[in-house]
Amino acid sequence: MGHVQQHSPSDANNPAPPIGTAPVGTAPVGTGPVGTSPVDHVKMPRKAALASFLGSTLEYYDFFIYGTAAALIFPKIFFPGGDPVVALLGAMATFGVGYLARPLGGLVMSHYGDKIGRKQALMVTLVIMGVASIGIGFLPTYGQIGYWATALLLVGRLAQGFSAGAEAAGASTLTMEHSPEGRRAFFTSFVMTGYASGMVLSTIVFIPLAALPEDQLLSWGWRVPFWLSVVVLAVAYWIRTRLDEPPVFEEIVEHDKPKAIPAVAVLKTQWRDVLRVGVVMLFSVMQTTFTVYALAYATGPAVGIDRTLMLTVNAVTIGLSMVTIPISAMISDRIGRKKVLLVGALGCALTTIGYFWAISEHNIALIFLFGFLNMTVFYSCWNGVWTVFFPEMFPAAVRYSGMAIGSQIGLILAGFAPAIATLLAQPGPNGWMPVAGFTILCLVASAIAIMTARETYNVPLEDLGKPRTPLK
Repeated sequence: MGHVQQHSPSDANNPAPPIGTAPVGTAPVGTGPVGTSPVDHVKMPRKAALASFLGSTLEYYDFFIYGTAAALIFPKIFFPGGDPVVALLGAMATFGVGYLARPLGGLVMSHYGDKIGRKQALMVTLVIMGVASIGIGFLPTYGQIGYWATALLLVGRLAQGFSAGAEAAGASTLTMEHSPEGRRAFFTSFVMTGYASGMVLSTIVFIPLAALPEDQLLSWGWRVPFWLSVVVLAVAYWIRTRLDEPPVFEEIVEHDKPKAIPAVAVLKTQWRDVLRVGVVMLFSVMQTTFTVYALAYATGPAVGIDRTLMLTVNAVTIGLSMVTIPISAMISDRIGRKKVLLVGALGCALTTIGYFWAISEHNIALIFLFGFLNMTVFYSCWNGVWTVFFPEMFPAAVRYSGMAIGSQIGLILAGFAPAIATLLAQPGPNGWMPVAGFTILCLVASAIAIMTARETYNVPLEDLGKPRTPLK
């Protein structure tokens, strides 16, 4: 949906430049509504990318410390003693429950993001995530207050999920709308570069703590990473207070206030795209299987690899993707989103088998090799593109809502993937095969949905989400 600018007669000699023609970050890109003085709206791609990077760093720092704790710590301190498999399954389930709250968070906050402003919604999600994570670090254990501890952990995880359900969609929408044409994927990819940064930070914190004696790790050591969330929260909040709303939001949404509820409007007009986003999002099952279930599998009694070593594998392979994510994004700015995504899906499917096989063989060199190919190379094809591919499917008035609803519904399965993998795994050296098969099935479904989508890398910002022009 476009915006036709109107000017008073006095503007005849000095008309305002049309949207998108001014140099990025230096000149007006639009005017205010008729009857008001011109309002300068400038794109701020670098500041938007930095704000999204820091917000995503906080989200994924919290994501990884919770996932790591669920794999290594929580079965021992938040669940009753007994069968360790049941305790592990319970911890994995609390990890997944957070994903049930993500669609609600995406629905509620995207409504405000489309009606009031991307920035305001993102400020709220940032605070909720930080407070929830810090609060988890102060929780009493099962040994102290029984099942109340498990219930409080669940509440904290639900709050994390509510926040995360709006964070990625809002940050992606805001950054994409601030980005210059031809480089939208590159700037928006910093949302997921923050994912790699959060992983590195969480592992840097957890590796020395994992080396503590068991009693110290289970009493106070595991709490430290959660408390340190306050540092990232403070920096990210400060940066976001200095960021403006995207010009396209100011011009199209704020000045032409849509009366319809954004979620209702997008489901009425673009339900196929919302559904498509949900299915494409199954690609992310790869991430939770790799970072959470594979960590528990490798360090568990069936395999017994040192937990510090496996944490290092995660940190190195995902940390290196801070380089490959923006590279993948730049490639998609040149050749298209779909080609890069499909290469990533095929590569992840093949290297998933190699990664689990290497773990079962205790082959450290191959674990690093397949981990590098899987997370650093091929999964970066996903992380470098999906944050721009999804918002490009929708017009500005419903962009936040369309992406948030579709992506968070799709992420529910990703959240429960570690629990599903725990149920699917079989005893014996080849017990990982059903887990790999489940992951590959999700990748295949995602690839099919990608192939049905419209290619958007060369569509101008103001034309995104419009009906396709019929072939003549």
